[in-house]
Amino acid sequence: MASWLGGLGSGLGQSLGQVGGSLSSLTGQISSFTKDILLEGAEEVGDAATELHVSNSRLREVESINAAQKFENERLKKVCSDLEEKHEAAELQIKQLSIEYRNQLQQKEVEISHLKARQNALQEQLQKVQKAAQSAQSGAGVLPPAATSASYVPVVRHSSGFEGDDMDFGDIIWSQQEINRLSNEVSRLESEVDHWKQIALSSKAQGTYDAEQSEIYKLQNIVKELRQNLSQEIDEHQHELSVLQDAHRQKLVEISHRHREELSEYEERIEELENQLQQDGVSADAMDDSKISEQKKNAQSLEGGKVEELQVVKDLEDEIRKLNHKLSSAKEENKILLKEQELAKVEKIQITQEYENLKSDFSMLQSSLAEQDALLKEQEKKLQSKTSLPEDVARLQQALLEAENEIARLSSLNQEGLEKELASAQRKNENILSAYTEDQNSELSQLRQDLERKQHELNESITERETLIAELEELDKQNQEATQHMITLKEQLSKQHTETDSIIKQLKFDIDFERRKVSELEIEKMETIKELDSQKEKLSHCSYALNDLHISKQQLQDNIKDLQEQLREAQDCNLHNKKEIGELQQRLKEREEELSVSLRKLTEKSNQESNYTCQDLILKEREVEIVRLQNDISENKQLNEDLEKSLSDLRIENGKLIAATEELKQELSDAISEKNKVYLEKDTVVEALKMEKRQLESELSQMEKRLLEQAHKYKQTIEELSNARSMDTTALQLEHERLVKLNQEKDFEIAELKRSIEQVETDHQETKEMLTTSLGGQKQLTELIKEKEVFIEKFKNQAFQVKQELEECMKVSKKQDVLKQNLEEKDRSLAVMKEENNHLKEEIERLKDQQTRSTPVVEPKTLDIIIELESEVTQLKVIKNNLEEEIEVHKKKIEDQNQITVQLQQSLQEQRKEIDESKFQCEQMNVTHERLSLEKDEEIKNLQKTIEQIKTQLHKERQIIQTDSSDLFQETKVQTLNGENGNEKHDLSKAEIERLVEGIKEREMEIKLLNEKNVSLSQQIDQLSKDEVGKLTRIIQEKDLEIQALNARVSSASYRQDVLCLQQQLQAYVMEREQVLAVLSEKTRENSQLKTEYRNIMDMVAAKEAALVRLQEENQKLCNRSENSSQDMSRETIQNLSRIIREKDIEIDALSQKCQTLLTVLQTSSTGTDNGSGGVNSNQFEELLQERDKLKQQVKKMDEWKQQVITTVQNMQHESAHLQEELHRLQAQISVESDSNSKLQVDYNGLIQSYEQNEKKLKSFSQELAQVQHSIGQLHNTKDLLLSKLDLVTPSVAMASTVSQLSGIQYSAPDVLSDESKLLQKELEQLKKKLQEKDSTIKTLQENNQRLSDSVATASEIERKSQEGTESEIRQIREKHDVLQKSLREKDILIKSKSDQLLSVSENLSNKENENELLKQAVTNLKERNLILEMDIRKLKEENEKIVARCREKETEFRALQETNMQFSMMLKEKEFESHSMTEKALAFEKLLKEKEQGKTGELNQLLNEVKSMQEKAVTFQQERDQVMVALKQKQMESSALQSEIQHLREKEQRLNQELERLRNHLLEMEDSYTREALAAEDREVKLRKKVLILEEKLVSSSTAVENASHQASLQVESLQEQLNLVSKQRDETVLQLTISQDQVKQYALSLANLQMVLEQFQQEEKAMYSAELEKHQKQSTEWRKKAESLEEKVVSLQESLGEANAALDAASRLTEQLDIKEEQIEELKKEGEIRREMLEDVQNKLMNLMNSTEGKVDKLLMRNLFVGHFHTPKNKRPEVLRLMGSILGIKKEELDQLLSEDQRGVTRWVTGWLGGGAGSKSVPSTPLRPTHQNIFNSSFSELFVKFLETESCPSLPPPKLSVHDMKTLGAAGTGKTSSTPSNSQTQDSAVSGMSRRPATNPFLAPRSAAVPLVTPASSSGHLLMKPISDALPTFTPLPVSPDASAGAVLKDLLKQ
Repeated sequence: MASWLGGLGSGLGQSLGQVGGSLSSLTGQISSFTKDILLEGAEEVGDAATELHVSNSRLREVESINAAQKFENERLKKVCSDLEEKHEAAELQIKQLSIEYRNQLQQKEVEISHLKARQNALQEQLQKVQKAAQSAQSGAGVLPPAATSASYVPVVRHSSGFEGDDMDFGDIIWSQQEINRLSNEVSRLESEVDHWKQIALSSKAQGTYDAEQSEIYKLQNIVKELRQNLSQEIDEHQHELSVLQDAHRQKLVEISHRHREELSEYEERIEELENQLQQDGVSADAMDDSKISEQKKNAQSLEGGKVEELQVVKDLEDEIRKLNHKLSSAKEENKILLKEQELAKVEKIQITQEYENLKSDFSMLQSSLAEQDALLKEQEKKLQSKTSLPEDVARLQQALLEAENEIARLSSLNQEGLEKELASAQRKNENILSAYTEDQNSELSQLRQDLERKQHELNESITERETLIAELEELDKQNQEATQHMITLKEQLSKQHTETDSIIKQLKFDIDFERRKVSELEIEKMETIKELDSQKEKLSHCSYALNDLHISKQQLQDNIKDLQEQLREAQDCNLHNKKEIGELQQRLKEREEELSVSLRKLTEKSNQESNYTCQDLILKEREVEIVRLQNDISENKQLNEDLEKSLSDLRIENGKLIAATEELKQELSDAISEKNKVYLEKDTVVEALKMEKRQLESELSQMEKRLLEQAHKYKQTIEELSNARSMDTTALQLEHERLVKLNQEKDFEIAELKRSIEQVETDHQETKEMLTTSLGGQKQLTELIKEKEVFIEKFKNQAFQVKQELEECMKVSKKQDVLKQNLEEKDRSLAVMKEENNHLKEEIERLKDQQTRSTPVVEPKTLDIIIELESEVTQLKVIKNNLEEEIEVHKKKIEDQNQITVQLQQSLQEQRKEIDESKFQCEQMNVTHERLSLEKDEEIKNLQKTIEQIKTQLHKERQIIQTDSSDLFQETKVQTLNGENGNEKHDLSKAEIERLVEGIKEREMEIKLLNEKNVSLSQQIDQLSKDEVGKLTRIIQEKDLEIQALNARVSSASYRQDVLCLQQQLQAYVMEREQVLAVLSEKTRENSQLKTEYRNIMDMVAAKEAALVRLQEENQKLCNRSENSSQDMSRETIQNLSRIIREKDIEIDALSQKCQTLLTVLQTSSTGTDNGSGGVNSNQFEELLQERDKLKQQVKKMDEWKQQVITTVQNMQHESAHLQEELHRLQAQISVESDSNSKLQVDYNGLIQSYEQNEKKLKSFSQELAQVQHSIGQLHNTKDLLLSKLDLVTPSVAMASTVSQLSGIQYSAPDVLSDESKLLQKELEQLKKKLQEKDSTIKTLQENNQRLSDSVATASEIERKSQEGTESEIRQIREKHDVLQKSLREKDILIKSKSDQLLSVSENLSNKENENELLKQAVTNLKERNLILEMDIRKLKEENEKIVARCREKETEFRALQETNMQFSMMLKEKEFESHSMTEKALAFEKLLKEKEQGKTGELNQLLNEVKSMQEKAVTFQQERDQVMVALKQKQMESSALQSEIQHLREKEQRLNQELERLRNHLLEMEDSYTREALAAEDREVKLRKKVLILEEKLVSSSTAVENASHQASLQVESLQEQLNLVSKQRDETVLQLTISQDQVKQYALSLANLQMVLEQFQQEEKAMYSAELEKHQKQSTEWRKKAESLEEKVVSLQESLGEANAALDAASRLTEQLDIKEEQIEELKKEGEIRREMLEDVQNKLMNLMNSTEGKVDKLLMRNLFVGHFHTPKNKRPEVLRLMGSILGIKKEELDQLLSEDQRGVTRWVTGWLGGGAGSKSVPSTPLRPTHQNIFNSSFSELFVKFLETESCPSLPPPKLSVHDMKTLGAAGTGKTSSTPSNSQTQDSAVSGMSRRPATNPFLAPRSAAVPLVTPASSSGHLLMKPISDALPTFTPLPVSPDASAGAVLKDLLKQ
């Protein structure tokens, strides 16, 4: 458009420059102009011979013009063909480039796939090692974790970083489908064109050939305009294509760069995994043989993988090192992806809106295209008589149709393409559309006018009117809308007939103008072709984008549906679970209450027993005191020993009873929980199966309903089409069929839109429900959080530690670092997941490359694959986003749990401080509790980590097992349905969406389970913390009670009595001090030694406890490592036990030494007493006795501790036996499940093979169906063509007679012209002779064809008789020729249709092959997933085996520990027996000493000491009981952990069973469906084959008949064409002469009419003047006399000047004389003034009519150029342009300054008013009629004419300075000059009113181009008045002359110049 406007602007600039340059030489031109005008009279008076001469010259000119245009047409054809070839070559190059890029991409993706496979294998090994470590850690006694399930890892959208990546190749398929559709439409339109041509030929008689020349010129003009438009569009398309190619290259470069970076990342990851594997291998060297064998197998598999992938790895290792720094950007990419997801949602809403807009735009474009097609068809009717033009026009029409189709498609695509990259393309396409629609509207208006004029001429003929009436009646019957349309067309034709004459003249002028532009157009064509190429590329890219958007839209809709369904199901499950949880909580509370009651009873019983035992002791002691006075000391000793043994036995029995009761309670609770779990699992399984069944049933019912609806619709369409074809082969039937098809398509679209609306509504409702449920969940969470915060605040009030908080902060930071590392590892695993799909893509594309190298068709296959891969990429993006969200959720949960654990630690540590402050004796217990709490915290963290890892692993397994197996079957089902229907485009995407939806359902279920488990875990943690706090508080209270009891005993009276006794003993022993001093020194030494030994023993006990704590910590550490650590632990325990035994040995040695020393003391004391020399100090002796008591107490403690250890070991043995039984049972179940898995695998493989066979059969059936459909279409086309031929043969005979009658009528008209008719008769006689000579040749032709022979024989007889017969025969031959041409065209159309059908068949074949490949890929995917499932099963087996091996190892370790324990216990018993015997000996010696020394007092002291020792024993018993309770708790924790592991394994078994059942059901359903489909396909195949056979027989018969007919027709056509060429040439010459003569007559008539019009206008002006001044009649009469005298003087002067000047000026004197005569007539008219009054009314009516006819006519070209020039200038220079325009128009500078000073308001308003006034006018604008300018009416015609010449000769500005942009119209000069007095607003209104009021045209005013030609005319010959007056030429108003100036003076001035 821009180039065309530029060309116009340059042309106008040149023409206006010529105007400016020609002003200097204006006088010569004016003189020649006046000569022509004056010579006009002489030429008019010429005879017929001169007129013939002129007409002959005109004929020759027209013929030369015709020949030149034909030559130009041929040249343009060649150029077009060359350009088309170039375009095809460019397309081939683009295809080759795309193929190369695809190959490169496939290679890179194959490399990635290898790396991914290697990475996956390494990761699996790492995970196995981690699992082994975690299982070892979990065996060390941890809390029972909640039953974990697979965490939901949803499908993530993997964004590639570049938005346009997925629209590079995918939309080529859509564009190919569009091309096929457009080609079908083109063939349909061509058939319609042929049909309308036949109707036109049958209805159209050989009308007058007057307007043929003008029609040719007009059509050539249209052709040129169409070429211009085509060339412009081609340029724009090429430009956009180049832009899109550049963008495509950039994308490919970016993709390859990213590809390399990702490869390098994967290589680094693989290296890290290998290093980790090596480290794990080093640590796991000392594993068992079973593990070594497993590792060997893994190593062999890895080595096999390495051998395959070494080549790829070597190439990629260099690239991998570059990408370490890009791991940090993964988190940012996650955020970007979330934003992109939100943008995609917004884009979806925009797409829906734009989709509706596009539909309306598309319907509008279709209507405009239909109108243009109708116009083009009717143009082709009129060009059939010519030989060269029809082909050119048809070709250009096809080009136009293609361009329009492309524009329509561009508009739709540009509106839908929302990508940022295509924004520029959208703007360009919208601009092109707007510009092109404007041009189209102008062209359509011209074409419509031509059409209407032609149809009006046809209506003049009576015969055509009759035929039209008959056709209209038929149309009224068939379609009322068609009749209304025809009636409106008739009315428009009648109205617009008057305007056709002016349009003919305009077209002639346009032909001259367009010839000059042909050269420019050729240059522009070259540019437009380039732009076309670019546009086509853009089109393809836009179509890709559209396709992707459609796919994404459908995916989103399906996802929303499925998510809503899942939400509902999840809500139901939640309600059910909540109810069950409530019931379980109630049961738990009841159990807890029962437990508390039983514990209270047990404590009461124990207290009673202890009380009883105390009472028995007291009684027995008293009895012993009475008996001791009477009996011996030995009996007392025996009684005491018996009592002690009975006490110990009772205590042991009590402990056993407590342990048994606790075990029973635990077993009861476990059994109840297991039963509940089993019931829950069964219920969930049943519900899941029911839900799946319902979903499948609903999907099947929906699919069946859709199929039934589509089948009904197709049946209806087939019936309607068959009815339409059964009708007569007329245009109405074709239109009816087309309307039926459109109606059905719209019905389909409406149905689809309704479905989409319903889906959107359901989606909306479901999203609302989702929001409500999520809000409810958030409220519950907030309530839980508040409760936890209240609980936490209670503990915070007791916080006093600062050091511990600092330490805990450090620990928390370390834990956070660990968590960060875990998150980074998960990010890496995400990246791995991203590229797993790429791995599959590469393998698929590699296989495709191998296939495509063998097969010729490459592109569609790769494109289909690309579409699949893009859809998978979108799925991966969704997975990634969901994974990131879940990771964030887990991070938050981990942080919350860490905070809770930190708070618990703080609370525990605070309580420990309080216990430390309360009593130093409780320090050891507190230390143990602290360590236990720390261990529990660590175990909780480890459990959390293990839960997360198990979640991820289970998610991976379920992702592989659940989604893929079921969803691929659905995908294949959808593909088979696609093969049958053929109309659905996005079925693959639907299948993928369904698969995604089911995956999402499962993920949501898993998320809900995880949330519930997290809630339960948090509750358990809270309960644990509360329980621990309660236990600690109870222990503190018990300790306080014990302390109080001890204080009370100390403060009792017996203690005071003991003190008094001791004081008495002191006084007694003072006497004996001197004797014992020697012994004391030795005893002090021994005492110090014993003290050191006692301290060592205490340190050893503390070290034992510390060692136990260390062992527990080391056990946790070693669980994380390999199993060598377990052996080290056992060694350490053995070492600790050996150390204890050594310490016991040392104790025994010390006691033996003590006994020896006591013996020596006894001996010495005995000797001392005898001698009487020296005594022992009593205080020192008592100290020794106290030390002995202490040692006794310690020995008893050790005994009790040993018994407790033995009981715990026995309990552990029982528990281990139970665990072993459960493990054996689980192993048996696992083996059964593995067998069932293997069986299912075999069944699954068999089903896949049967499915592949069914798929192949279905493909073959669908291909045969497509072929049968094409053959049916071809048969229908051939049937229609044969029927049309039969219809055409019959009317040709009837038409001959009518044509002959018409020819007689036509050729009778010219007889009126006597001279011309004589010449024509002579020529006709010559023609008759020639025709008679050619009769012989015609007869030979008649013999060849029997059908033609009768008509030719009759024609030859008629020709012999008269001229009419010959003409009728010629017309008959011509009609037959036309019929044959039509048959040839129909055959061409047949050939084209056949070729189109061939192309469509080939495309269908390629599509089917693509579908085959897709199905093969699906099969390969299924096989791969099968392999993955097998690998997972193997992994599970291996894990089970590992667990079994670990259990066995644990059992062996446990047995070894038991044996060592037994040995140590035996050793301890022996040592204790020895120590006991030694202590008894010591007691005996002490008693002997005391008896000797003290007698009775000694016995009392002994009793007191024994009381004290019993009290101390009671204290030690309590402490030991506490220690035993702690140990029991530890063992209970360990047993609960083992039970939780067993439950976890059971849950795994149940899940696997559920999956197996689901797979079995699914396989059975698939088998049933495939068998049904195969049977249906076989039935269809049989039916279609029968139809094909019948149709082929018909085709063979019809084709043979057509070939025979065509051969005969071609022979006849060749002979007839030679004759017709000669006859037509002669006939054309005569017709041209006639038309020229008639044109001349018409021109003369027009010129006369113009002169008469001018005279009438002047007369009317004079009448108006006289009517205004009738009252002043006397005054006016005197003035008129004076004016007459002055005019006479002017006439005399003019005559003198003319006589002096030239003979040419004699004509001017004639004019003056005529004017004098008119003035005399005026004087006579003065007398007739009264008569004129009466005629004024008639004149006014005529004036009104004239005003209406000539209102607002303005020169279009000048107006357009000046307007465009004004707006092309920049805004700051527009005032200068307006000043130049004002100077050209003659406006004064002051007025211009005034106008411009008011913010340019005046000028712009003047310009707008001027434009508004002159929009519809086509006549010369006249001066406005105002009262201020009444002097204009005083001047005569001659004065006005001279004034016009005067004003034209004097230029206002130097002309060369004018530019294209500085131009304004010259048409408003008159208005501008006269409007000096009124204001701006008045000038506005008056200018408009003046144009409409005064249509003053001058008969001697030639167009502007005649005086000063804008464009040099092609032919200078011919008179100016003979040429047509066109509206397109510039016209100027006559300028008024002042009344005082005379015409003679003006002419004199002219001559002087």
